[in-house]
Amino acid sequence: MDITFHYPPELFNLLVDTIPRLCRSKEDTVLFLRGAGISSQLTADLSEIIRTNRKEIDKFKIVRTVLTRLNEKGEVALRERREIVKRVVEFDDFSHCWDNERLKAQGLVCQIQKLVNVKDSFTRMKSERDQERKDHIAKKERELAEILRKREAIESIKNELYALFGEENPRARGKKLEGILNRWFAEAGIGVRKAFEVVDPDGAGIVEQVDGVIDLNGHLCFVEMKWWKDPVGVAEISQHMMRVFLRAETRAILISASEYTETAVASCRQALTQKAVTLCTLQELVTVLERQANIAVFLSRKMHTTIIDKSPFPSVAIE
Repeated sequence: MDITFHYPPELFNLLVDTIPRLCRSKEDTVLFLRGAGISSQLTADLSEIIRTNRKEIDKFKIVRTVLTRLNEKGEVALRERREIVKRVVEFDDFSHCWDNERLKAQGLVCQIQKLVNVKDSFTRMKSERDQERKDHIAKKERELAEILRKREAIESIKNELYALFGEENPRARGKKLEGILNRWFAEAGIGVRKAFEVVDPDGAGIVEQVDGVIDLNGHLCFVEMKWWKDPVGVAEISQHMMRVFLRAETRAILISASEYTETAVASCRQALTQKAVTLCTLQELVTVLERQANIAVFLSRKMHTTIIDKSPFPSVAIE
């Protein structure tokens, strides 16, 4: 028996006998079936007959006709067939039935309730609901696993960043910092191009060394990192500024372990008429990590505040 194609005969006949007794009128019968999600196309001609010549059709014929049409639709109508059975099985208010039909309707509903637990048709419907629950649980488990993975990844990034404060070799420290930030950006869903070199096509050698480029909200941002003891000045940021000025539609993010000189901040403020340049400190990034905030959100707020307030070194809330 192909349960995906039709109701078993015993269940089909029980439904034909039961549903009309649950509804007082022919119109109510159509509404009961439509309430199961059946399209108006399957009942339009029946409604027209009811409207124009009521004597041509009774409630039992309405139900038989609709259920037959659902059977003929096969697997496509499985949801509607399942919903009809569900509505009958869960029917518990027989006060609207005709007095002479009430007890009969109650008995028929009880028969269907017993039948649907053993027939293949209901087993298939129940299996689908079980599968839906399993899929939902599996999805939640995957989401939780991803949350835990990200949490562990961020914790690893934080520990590696803290360890850099004990690294005395500036070059080694800088390379490790690049790798840590790239992983952090990637975890936050920020597109990353790792450090690269630009070579002169005429053979003059390396003309640029770029720490990295990120895609922040659809904007390419060149990232430069400095880990010096002294405040970063104009001379130290000029080369990075030149990179973005020589490239269309680019922005600049500078990250420093130390502060910036007033002249460096002033220079970046003047540059804002041409390019968006925002300054960050390593301490800000550490705070973002400690609070388990989103680095993408933080950098976006920094850049937006920089552009709107014309402030290259803005202080923004870390949430």
